[in-house]
Amino acid sequence: MPTLDLARFPRLPLLTLPTPIEPLDGLTAHLGDALNGVRIFVKRDDLAGIGLGGNKLRKLEYLLGAAREAGADTAITVGAIQSNHARLTAAATARAGLTCELFLTRSVPRQDPDYTGNGNRLLDDLFGATVHELPGDADSIAAAEARADALRAEGRVVYTFPSGGSSPTGCLGYVNCAAEILTQADTLGVTFAQIVTANGSAGTHAGLVAGLASIGRDPRLAKSFAVLAEEARARGEVLEKANATLALTGAERRVTPEDINLDGRHRGPGYGIPTAGMLEAVRLMARTEGKLLDPVYSGKAFAGLLHDVRAGLYPAGSSVLFLMTGGTPGIFAYKEALAG
Repeated sequence: MPTLDLARFPRLPLLTLPTPIEPLDGLTAHLGDALNGVRIFVKRDDLAGIGLGGNKLRKLEYLLGAAREAGADTAITVGAIQSNHARLTAAATARAGLTCELFLTRSVPRQDPDYTGNGNRLLDDLFGATVHELPGDADSIAAAEARADALRAEGRVVYTFPSGGSSPTGCLGYVNCAAEILTQADTLGVTFAQIVTANGSAGTHAGLVAGLASIGRDPRLAKSFAVLAEEARARGEVLEKANATLALTGAERRVTPEDINLDGRHRGPGYGIPTAGMLEAVRLMARTEGKLLDPVYSGKAFAGLLHDVRAGLYPAGSSVLFLMTGGTPGIFAYKEALAG
């Protein structure tokens, strides 16, 4: 299988790769005929030794590699109050010996202590990050850049990471993951009809699309469920970031809107707002597999996957891979919704 050489891009290892692929035998036995003979596997990107793990670590390997090459002593990033990316940036910079500042917006209409002081927000402080909380309508990127300029004026070397780590550099983590998945599938003797993930800042899906395209595979093999932006905007962000990532790697291939396989129907009323499908998905995974989906990203995406399988979207005997992207600390911010 052709692969894309990413060795020229600086990388700070944060994960043990490859992350495992496991079948969901307990869930399959529980749901039985409802799965229409489809077998579901999970890619365990939630497993890692840093910061409770998650997909953002693949992006941070390349972002921190670039920051270290630039001689940075400080990293700044943005996100929502319960941002997984912010939590893992705080953890990874602690490991790397960089100072970390986070600009977090109150993007979800909640002020209860479970949301504002538990889960990821609690861990941000524990990992030693300096946190700046902003109103939900604030321009966090502008605030972060202003802070970076002020620190540079003091002689600091500052590297800023985008929301979700989803720059072309960050997306390299999932360019690499696309090839990793296909290699594992060959070893397991499995052909995946679909690789499914959640879509927040679009970088994970964009990286998979770019990775598949760069090695001559159909980009539509990767499918995401939008949980942050509405469908049209999310689709455009994946397209833009996938092509920017391909350009960064030097690949000649570019993708088109028709190459972006994305579904916005399971987002619900908005980002971070629970849905009935998400609650069912999180409980099913916990009670049949002992594995944890988060309520903001993977819970809604897995709800979308279950819907598609039950609806007969995939033929009997096919195999589908779900990317478990972590976010476990977010569970503790949704105690009331998940109780019962």
